Parts: sequence; C-alpha cells; structure tokens
Amino acid sequence: MRIDLHTHSTASDGTDTPAELVRNAAAAGLDVVALTDHDSTRGHAEAIAALPAGLTLVTGAELSCRLDGVGLHMLAYLFDPDEPELARARELVRDDRVPRARTMVRKLQELGVPVTWEQVERIAGDGSVGRPHVAEALVELGVVADVSAAFTPEWLADGGRAYAEKTELDPFEAIRLVKAAGGVTVFAHPAAAQRGRIVPESAIAELAAAGLDGIEVDHPEQLAYAPEAGPRLRALAADLGLLVTGSSDYHGSRKTVSLGEYTTDPEIYGEITRRATGAFPVPGAGGDLSA
Repeated sequence: MRIDLHTHSTASDGTDTPAELVRNAAAAGLDVVALTDHDSTRGHAEAIAALPAGLTLVTGAELSCRLDGVGLHMLAYLFDPDEPELARARELVRDDRVPRARTMVRKLQELGVPVTWEQVERIAGDGSVGRPHVAEALVELGVVADVSAAFTPEWLADGGRAYAEKTELDPFEAIRLVKAAGGVTVFAHPAAAQRGRIVPESAIAELAAAGLDGIEVDHPEQLAYAPEAGPRLRALAADLGLLVTGSSDYHGSRKTVSLGEYTTDPEIYGEITRRATGAFPVPGAGGDLSA
C-alpha cells in the first residue's frame, strides 16, 4: 500500500481542486490519500464525490497552532467535522487569514515590492488565503525563484521582514479539541527549521503526554533542510510511544514535491484508523474521472 497523509487543495493553498487532487492521487499510484487543508474541511465533499475506485480518502485538516511564540502545524485526522467546539476554533483561525494576508501585503509594499491585494486575491481564488498565496505573488513578480524561497527571514518566514501574526490555536487545546471530536493528531514537520523557529524536543514530550498521537518524520522540506532530523525524530518517537508518519505535503504546482514522494507505513495507517472514532476512511466508489 502507498499512503500519503498530508495534501492540500484549492480549499486552502493548493492548486488542485479537491476532485483533481484525488484523481491525481490515483494516477500517482496511491492507495490512500489524506486531504488536510489548512483549518478547513471545505474540500471533503468534492473529494469524496470524485473519489476513484481503488483509492481511499482520509478526511482531515492541518490546524494552525502556536506555542511560546513558535508556530507549528497539527495534522488532525478522521475527526467529526460537525463537532461544534472544534468547528468554532477552525472558523476563528480561518477568519483571521484575510487581515493577516493584507498586513503582509502592506509590509511588502513598504519594502518596495509592488505586490497588490488584488494579485493575492486572484492567486488564492476560492481558497483560504494564506502565506503561500503571498509567496506565489512574490514568484510572479520575480522577487524570489519559487515559493519555498519566500519562506525565509528576508520575506515571509516566522519573524521575517514581511511576516504578520494571526490567530492560532494552543497545540494542547488543539489536541484536546481533536480528541473530543474523535480524531487523531500528528505534529506536522516538527524539524522544518527553514520555515522559522521550531519547538524543542521537550515540548514534543509535553504534547505526547497531553495525548499527541504521532509526528511527521518523512517530509520533503524537513529532510532536505535537516536530513539529520530523521533518525533523531524516530528515536524520540520510540521513546515517547508516538506514531511516525511520512507524507508529501503536496500543494499541486505551488511546490515541486510530487504526490506520494514520502509515504506512511501501512501498519501506522492502520493504527490511526483504529484510534479514530469521529469519522472513517472513505473507500472510492468510482467518481467521475472525466470531470
């Protein structure tokens, strides 16, 4: 089985629609794909309707969190999307994305970059506007070579010259909310230092004690920029009793990574599905492949 547990669609900051994403996942030879848009479940229905036979969809979201001033992302799988407390928390975070992006545009203009809000809106389309859309505007203007190059202290990384804060969840509260909604939590790319400061391993231990289920170890940016992190994180996961996942963090054409570039062991996937009670993986019934 080939299992990719971290992807994004146009419901947040990917370039594939949810329907295109599942069709592309099937074409890439995946057996299981998780749709984990930022703080949103809006793409799930479209993905389910288009799900090809032979592909299973894991519904989820990537929750924006902050701990002691350090941003981190929490992957949440198979939770009840209608659980009201978690739904309110996701909405609160999403609602703050537009004013945050406007602030980043203003800061870039003050730095002499001729970016406009209209340009960022066009790039975001129907998605939940975020830093990657601002980053793509920088690519369009020739300021940086690619989206990843925009996530540096010079531009949009945490604490960078054009960075702006937004409402984010406390990760301990995020774990509690996801658990209450029957879901499973995995700390996304915990050692991806090129994005900004990372939390210490002592904090991961505290999150594990609070109910964190796993950490994402095999991740393209994390392994590219911190190859030494893999063995260290695996050892930490073993010490803490955490599951270890691997994923592409696919964003369509916004990044060069391919679907299934990194994958999760089937036994780990099985354990995730066993722990979840809020929702269940959706087997493909043969969606409209021509849409």
